[in-house]
Amino acid sequence: MSEKTAKPMSQPTPTRVSDELRAKTATLAEALPYMRLHAGQTLVIKYGGHAMGEEHLALSFARDIVLLKQVGMNPVVVHGGGPQIGKMLDRLKIKSEFVDGLRITDAATVEIVEMVLSGSINKQIVSYINAAGGKAIGLSGKDAGLIRAKRLTRTKKDPDSNIEKVLDLGFVGEPAHVNAEVLDTLARSDFIPVIAPIGVGEKGETYNINADTVAGAVAGALRARRLLLLTDVAGVMDKAMSFIPELSVKRTKELIADGTISGGMIPKVETCLSAVAQGVDGAVIMDGRVPNAVLLELFTAPGFGTRISRRGAK
Repeated sequence: MSEKTAKPMSQPTPTRVSDELRAKTATLAEALPYMRLHAGQTLVIKYGGHAMGEEHLALSFARDIVLLKQVGMNPVVVHGGGPQIGKMLDRLKIKSEFVDGLRITDAATVEIVEMVLSGSINKQIVSYINAAGGKAIGLSGKDAGLIRAKRLTRTKKDPDSNIEKVLDLGFVGEPAHVNAEVLDTLARSDFIPVIAPIGVGEKGETYNINADTVAGAVAGALRARRLLLLTDVAGVMDKAMSFIPELSVKRTKELIADGTISGGMIPKVETCLSAVAQGVDGAVIMDGRVPNAVLLELFTAPGFGTRISRRGAK
């Protein structure tokens, strides 16, 4: 058949577009208002130890973070690593104890904690984000004095004498100051900060800090639009174990007081309350084991986790 008589290739028509493609384009169109809403804003995402457990989820998370940067947002990742630290300590036959969910950290243990957090975990996340097309840069609180820390203290009543005793948690710290200038500089560039929750004391000592606490402090220092805590639960539940999508600060405190919010959820919620008090628009507790959880929260009307804000539901 000659070129003159050859039939032109058929072009796709609206009636031939698959339902799958229609759904994808509709999703993009629906996401546009939310992209505009968050454009230029800083988002602090705490990537939890349990949420980063599987490679396909880690790769999905990395792509989501790169997408946020590509559409004009400034994502800052703070990661945990409790399960990975535990495995390394077990391998080295180093015993560790916990008080109120905090790992007692002696001089030997803090070296392992720093090695795992600032080393293997941090660099793996950086590698995944870079492989997805981003420009991630790994940091710990020691870099440029990013997180100045102080020793964290806890007290416990002796059941026999009823006298409060100060517990020695070792090199467990809490943020005393976050150097926002470092992160502001990166926000104005193409780089995506990935922060290991290690702080530095006044004498240069290393402190192990809870990753939720670091994320909340970073979000507060940056006056972030959102603080997203990716964890292994859907969010906050009421007494009937029904999911609560939105809470005001006032209602959140009431739920803590009446025991609805209890156990390990209390420190996460308190981190959210602290961040909101420092000017963060909203803090969200969400299930990071669900693919594209971050995008579901930011780019859909119902959101995905439990959002705590000053103007949340009563």
